[in-house]
Amino acid sequence: MSSVQDFYDALAADYHLIFPDWDASMARQAEALGGVVRARLGAGPHRVLDCSCGIGTQAIGLAGVGHRVVGSDLSPAAVARAAAEAETRDLGLPVTVADMRALPYRASTFDVVVCADNSLPHLLTTDDVRTALVGMGRVLRDDGLLVLSVRDYDEIRAARPTSTPPQVSTTAQGRVITFQLWHWYDDGERYDLEHFQLVPDGDGWEVRVRRTTYWALTRGQLSDAVSDAGFAEVGWHDPGDGGFYQPVLTARRVQRDRESRKI
Repeated sequence: MSSVQDFYDALAADYHLIFPDWDASMARQAEALGGVVRARLGAGPHRVLDCSCGIGTQAIGLAGVGHRVVGSDLSPAAVARAAAEAETRDLGLPVTVADMRALPYRASTFDVVVCADNSLPHLLTTDDVRTALVGMGRVLRDDGLLVLSVRDYDEIRAARPTSTPPQVSTTAQGRVITFQLWHWYDDGERYDLEHFQLVPDGDGWEVRVRRTTYWALTRGQLSDAVSDAGFAEVGWHDPGDGGFYQPVLTARRVQRDRESRKI
């Protein structure tokens, strides 16, 4: 199985093909996530770190509605594309290549940390998840907002699907078909994923396959991990509530003087 960085480096040039209309998806996601932030912190603009920014799907959208966004990601190819895509839209998006377990920012820098698109479940151990969440808390100001989105793994773990339905997008060269195959571990929690894209190639198809691994964290597991990492007011927001396409967890960074009194 390839590393997470290899997976996203290989996918960076084609990631937008997952969406029928990437710009429309960016706008919808910014509206949904922006609404979550606005309801808890006010209108802003706010200082936002997208610590799994990829090619910029959430970061560009949030910058486009006025927030001061910084992007970081493990994949050099992805962050390079995010910066280039932001520039073509006349948006400023400073980006950094960084592992979410070792964020290179000063403490209390951001009002909001976003980790969306099922990124956190790439971390496969309790220690790695805790390290990442503690680091996100470190760079948040007191009472700052954590925003995570993951797949609905409570339902998924009960069903243990082995594939996803195909998604079709249209390009100048023709239609691109994207789907996934899932290979579950015996523990029932982790799975290897094969990400297939069928791209038009003359009279036939070019098949592009990338592979990675996920930990299917339930809401209870993730809520407990977030609380243990120093957050309070942990809550979940279903797609029907806020309009984001995945369940969203929000939590507030515990004030540091309150945290010190617990030690």
